[in-house]
Amino acid sequence: MNDRGKMGGMMPARSLRRNATVAMGALLSLLFSPARFAVCAQQQPASAEDEVVQTTPPPAELTLKAALDRSLKSSRELALARIRASVARRQANLTKAKFQPNLFTGSGAVYTNGIPETPGGTAPSLFNMAYVQTLFNPPLRGQYRQESLEAQIEQLETDRTRDSVIAKTASTYLELSKVRHGLDLLRREGDSSTRVLDITRERVAEGQELPIEITRAELASARVEQRRLQLESREDVLEADLRDLCSVAPDRHIDLTTEETPNFATAADRPLHELVAMGVENSLEIRQAELDYRAKQERLKGEKGGYYPSVDLVGKYSLLSKINNYQEFFKTFQKNNVNVGLQINIPIFSARTTAAVELASEDLHRSELELSATRSRVEKEVRTQARKVRETEAAREVARLELKLAQEELQNLQAKFEEGHANLREVEKLRLEESTKWLGFLDADFDNQQASLELLRMTGQLATVLQ
Repeated sequence: MNDRGKMGGMMPARSLRRNATVAMGALLSLLFSPARFAVCAQQQPASAEDEVVQTTPPPAELTLKAALDRSLKSSRELALARIRASVARRQANLTKAKFQPNLFTGSGAVYTNGIPETPGGTAPSLFNMAYVQTLFNPPLRGQYRQESLEAQIEQLETDRTRDSVIAKTASTYLELSKVRHGLDLLRREGDSSTRVLDITRERVAEGQELPIEITRAELASARVEQRRLQLESREDVLEADLRDLCSVAPDRHIDLTTEETPNFATAADRPLHELVAMGVENSLEIRQAELDYRAKQERLKGEKGGYYPSVDLVGKYSLLSKINNYQEFFKTFQKNNVNVGLQINIPIFSARTTAAVELASEDLHRSELELSATRSRVEKEVRTQARKVRETEAAREVARLELKLAQEELQNLQAKFEEGHANLREVEKLRLEESTKWLGFLDADFDNQQASLELLRMTGQLATVLQ
């Protein structure tokens, strides 16, 4: 009976192990089934490359006009210039306020023992009101007029800063465009130089060329690589500058959108004497110097008026109290007191006025000399820049013709190659030369654009052409 009990106790254990084995097999088949792998594949996290693509911000597409608009809105230099102009206007208004009504009121408590008076010399009162307005004060009037003209000078400085931001943004944009075109050309030139080097090595191995030709080909390839690295470094600098000027996030790439570039060549499409006249007439520097000269004149005129009397309109109301013992020192006591009239100051001898007149006179003479020097300098600079524009136009035309000639020679050689009268090495070498001429033309074209931009700024046409 015990044996049967033992046998009966073992049967459930075997059955349990068998069932566990079947369950484990079913579980493994489920885990390693193709459907399971499909589900797991769908739930796999994105790769690092996909995450980079997803997190990289989209590039900022800029046309030249959009770049100029953004730079003018976000320029710190322009914002600072505007603040300076506002400060100058408010400084002039502060001086002008003395010629306008000024009303003051106050109250206080003073203990008196003896004749009642305050430290300022007036009678102590429970309540008082004072009115002050300057009617005639030549030195103060001259100071106000000088500060008003200086505020106009600061406003012109804002215009100069605006033109500077426009010129800098346009120059950076155009140079970045030129550099990227150059990089495209250099990549193709690098492919051509590699093919020339491979062909040269083959010809040297076959005994058709001297070994020195390999060195020449390697040198040409190294020069292309050197120029490419230089342009890539310049591209990084220019793109960072343009991002800063246009307030674009540092991690965003800038794409230059093709648009019709303004014709800067019109800047020099005038006779030289007309350009010089425009430069002198529209020069912000000359206008600033003229305003400074007028400001010094007003200051001298005002300081000379210091020999004459100054007149102020004054008024005062006081509410007095008997607690200050007025009745002990005056025959009668009056609670409400009003005083209105003119306060006239007549200078008898004023060393300050004499020194101020001498200083203003010397300052006026200095400003006159600076005005004359500024006119002469601006005229000379406009004349020099106009000639520079013409020189860069001539250099651009030479570079254009050299490029055209190289392209025509390449076309002729390609036709000979197709006919079997030229080899691939000659074609690739001429293609390298054509790429070099392209780079020369891009440099000459940018130099002409930059010179024209500066001439537009000098003659006051920059904002009109670019905006």
